[in-house]
This record gives sequence, structure tokens and C-alpha cells, in this order.
Amino acid sequence: MCGIAGFFNPYVDYMAEKPKWKGILEKMNRVQKRRGPDDEGTYLSSLCGLAHVRLEIIDLVTGQQPMVRKRQGRECVIVFNGEIYNMAELKAELLLEGADFQTASDTEVILEGYMLHGKDYIKKLNGIFAIALWDSAASELYLFRDRLGVKPLFYSMTGKTLVFASEIKGLLAYPDITPVIDKEGLCEIFALGPAKTYGKGVFKNVLEVLPGECITFDRTSCNKEFYWTLKSRPHEDSFAQTIEKTAWLVEDAVKKQMLSDIPISTFLSGGVDSSLVTAICARELKKQGKILNTFSFDFQNNDKYFKSNSFQPSQDRPYVEQMVDFAGTNHHFLECTNQNQLDCLYKTVDARDLPCMADVESSLLYFCSKVTDYNKVTLTGECADEIFGGYPWFHSQKAFQTDAFPWSDDMGPRQVLLSDSLIQELHMEEYAHAAYEKTIGETPVLPEDTPEEKRRREISYLNLRWFMVTLLDRMDRTSMYNGLEARVPLADYRIVEYVFNVPWHMKCPGGIVKGLLRHAGEGLLPKEVLWRRKSPYPKTYDPAYEKLLGQQLKEVLADSNAPVRTLLDKKKVDTFLNSSSDYGKPWYGQLMAGPQMLAYMLQVNYWLKKYHVQIL
Repeated sequence: MCGIAGFFNPYVDYMAEKPKWKGILEKMNRVQKRRGPDDEGTYLSSLCGLAHVRLEIIDLVTGQQPMVRKRQGRECVIVFNGEIYNMAELKAELLLEGADFQTASDTEVILEGYMLHGKDYIKKLNGIFAIALWDSAASELYLFRDRLGVKPLFYSMTGKTLVFASEIKGLLAYPDITPVIDKEGLCEIFALGPAKTYGKGVFKNVLEVLPGECITFDRTSCNKEFYWTLKSRPHEDSFAQTIEKTAWLVEDAVKKQMLSDIPISTFLSGGVDSSLVTAICARELKKQGKILNTFSFDFQNNDKYFKSNSFQPSQDRPYVEQMVDFAGTNHHFLECTNQNQLDCLYKTVDARDLPCMADVESSLLYFCSKVTDYNKVTLTGECADEIFGGYPWFHSQKAFQTDAFPWSDDMGPRQVLLSDSLIQELHMEEYAHAAYEKTIGETPVLPEDTPEEKRRREISYLNLRWFMVTLLDRMDRTSMYNGLEARVPLADYRIVEYVFNVPWHMKCPGGIVKGLLRHAGEGLLPKEVLWRRKSPYPKTYDPAYEKLLGQQLKEVLADSNAPVRTLLDKKKVDTFLNSSSDYGKPWYGQLMAGPQMLAYMLQVNYWLKKYHVQIL
């Protein structure tokens, strides 16, 4: 994994001031260095500049970027963040077509494929990626992003200049781009956050390349097109065939994503998703005489303070221990203290460049920092719930009847600390509803879908476009902040394409949550793990943590220079702090309840101050 950045302007000559523009590229690299601590490079031509920082996973010796290839007077240059999991098959095809490879990297496979076939070659890639590719002969710069948006890619136009980067901080390193938010940006933070509208970067004039999108910039235009979109298709397989195909897709995706020149590991929560990934990886490594490293996460004293509720019915450790014995892995139990996650609360803002999932994100960032003591590549069970229907809102009648995001259907809890003047100014309900309706309107459906099946597709599509991307962003930033590559095999686009069209009675047979995935895992896991009731990512229930948050927020509001003071109502905050917490009624997803609202506001304040954000 890596970080990429650069700029393009067809009306300037960057070579006329080479030291200046090379220095800007180096600065863009510097601010994204945590994404690629092992190597870095830049490329500058008259019209275009490219920058790259590298985390070495594949082809450790000759895979440096930017990668340049010259052929018959044509020069093409690429910077690439990601992994191409079918690179071996693609390379074999290209060799038969006359390609000449100088490295063992997947980067060169993309570049050679483009030079032989053009931009449509992107459709052949199975992987996660953000790519910038410069074709000097055509004076064209291409930006590509993977089908599901696993890897980030932001951009902005300043005058006639395109600026792009893996992270927003890379854009802000460019001289003419400043951190500004307007009412729309405030609505993104308070009405939708920690999610954000796909295609937007929250900051004014900051956009993102959409999942499955190719953007072409040339001397006269900017052309946007999708090389991939999710489509609805009739499902014609029997239930037995559906189980068999799902099992094959899951296993193939995991085995493909084990591709690495350094040792891999897995996150193991004891749930069905991470356990399936772990079981397949452990079995494949055993064939090579190797033992898989696995990691689980929990909080200090959580056995003492844990409170079972409808969202989090059980603790993970007993199931983790059973899986470790079953799969024979080298396991590491990692714990996070209250102070650890409080300290990382602000580091996650540095990583995301935005307020994010509060301690749900800060704890993961802390855990990733510990995993890198052992491994630089890990596979996770992320995304199965969005794809296979694991969340409560897939199963609740309320989600079918409520015309709103099912994980955040009540604006009241979001406004509980905000000043009345801000609430009146932002029109948060209208903003959130417009975002929701836009996605509903884009949902691919079939003419023959019943109203119930149509609504199921809508809920599924909302999850893929919003909730899943938020979690993918969390995984990317918390891992890459620590120089860790976290892969998500269950988000293989082939799985998404297939399962999206599986009817609900097969996806959740007999009302069994993620029943299709469980049936597909028969024989791979102990039955107690395979049929365990879902329990999400762990969080602390220690009341001392909430007290720490409350004290910090009081200190913030006592500071006359704290930027969040103008957005919050101090009396409302005091009332909130003196009320008992309700961990069972989250305001976002399953995990963000009372304490996470306090943590989120602390992140907002830190973000406004650290990034010197100007509010219009």
C-alpha cells in the first residue's frame, strides 16, 4: 500500500520552475509519509507532476514509483496505491501479447496493460486501487478508483490546475488549496457524520473520485465515466447452487488476497466473518509449513464492565480462544486502555483529516499500531454485514417503514448538544433526506421486484454506498496511519455482484442472520462459531472512560478560543453530562451512543483547530 499525489495543468510549464514544483511534490509526499514509510519518489514534466510514498509488500527490490515506461517515443507514468490480486494471470496474458516486464510488481502490470489496451484495461483488474496515470503523447491524465472505494482518492481544481492525493492532507499541502467549510460541509459533519456523501470531501471544493470511476483530464476537458456499476439481475441458481458458488467466491477471494512477499496475518474477532477468513488463511499457510499470526482486540477490564444489549449480545474472547485452538494460529490478545483510546481520538482525526467514528476508530488505530510490531499485512472480515445482511436494520420492520438512513434515522440525538441557532441555520433533516433520496433513486432494481424485494435492494444499496464505505475509510486510515496494509477479501466485487442479486429467502434462510454465508462456511469452522449470534466490533463500557470525555469537553468549552464553542450549547452539554448513558440507543450505526457523541464533539473541536478550518 502507498500514498499518491500530484497535479496537472495544460497551460503551464512546470519545468520552467523545476525546483519549486519538485519541492511541492516532495511536500505532498511528506504529509502522506505514514501511508508509505519505506520509499518515496517524484516525477515532473512540463504539464504534470506525480508523487508517491511506498509501503513495500510486493516486489521489494524493483517496484519503485513513479514508474516510467518509454516506447516508440511515447512516455507513460503511473503512481498506484493498492494491490492487484489477479496480477499473475494478467501478467501471463500480457507476456503472450509481447509485453516486456522489468519488475515483479503489480504496478507494472497495470502500466503495460494500459500501454497495450488503453484505459479500458482497468476493467480487468481484481483488486483495491487508486491510480493516477499520465500519458505524455496524448497529454492526458487518468484517475481511477477501485469498484467499491476501498482505496481513497481526492481531488480539487484550483483555477486550471487539477490537484489530487490519497488523503485530503495531500491536497492541503498544495499552496493554493485552503481548508474551508460552508453550510454544506457543516451538514456533512453534523447531519451525516461520521459518514459523508460519496463524491464529496466535506471541505469546500474538495471532491473524491467515486468508486468504479475513471476521470480523464486533457488539454480541453474533464471527462467522467464509470467503468463499473452494480447491476440488478435475475437470480437463477438454486439454494444449493447459491451456497456452492458463494463458498467458492469467498475462498477464492481470500486465497487471492494472501498475495504478498512478506508474512500475512488476520484480525480474528471470533465472529463468523473474520473466522472464515482466518480458517482459510491458516489452512493455506499450513500447506506451506507456516503458522498464521492472528490478532483480537478488547478493552482493559471489559469483562468487568461489559453490558450485554440487543446490539452487542456477547463478548468475543471465548469464541476467539475456540478458533485459535481450531485453526492452530499464533494468536495475540491486544488490549486498549481508556487513556490509549483517548490519546488516539485525535490521531484518528490526523489520519482521516475529518472527525470520524470517535473511539470506535481511535481504538482500531491503537490496535493497528500494535499489529505492526508483528506484521505489515493483515486480512480482515470487514464488509460481510453490508453484503450478506448482517445488521439489525436489514431485519427490522422500522427500516422498511422509515424514509431515512436506517442506521441514523433520528436527527434528535445528533442535535442534542448543538446550539439552537446552528440547528435553525443548517436544515439538517432536509440535507440528510436529500442525500438519502439521491441514493434511493440510484438503486438498481428489476421491473419484477415486489415492493418488499425492492425495499430490500434499497437498504442493501444504501449500506454499500454509505455505511460500508465509512467502515472502509476507517480501516484504510487507521491501518495506513501505522504502515499496515489491511485487506478486505469479503468485499471482492465478484462477491458483491453475486450476493446483491440473491433473493432474501436465500440470503437469510429461515430468518437466520447471514445464513447464506454461514451455510457457505460449513465444514470450515466449529459450529459454535459458525452459528454464533452476531456481535459487532467491541467497545468499552467502563464509566471512567465517559468521565474522561466529559471532563475534556468541559475544559474545551471553558476555553474562549475553542472553535467548537460557537457550535455547541453549554447548558445542553451540562445536562447531557449529568444524564445517565444509554448504550443501547446509538445515534450512528450500532456502536455510537452517548459517550461517542462526547468524543465526536472533541474530534470536531480538534479538527477545526488543528486544520485551521475557516467556516463560511
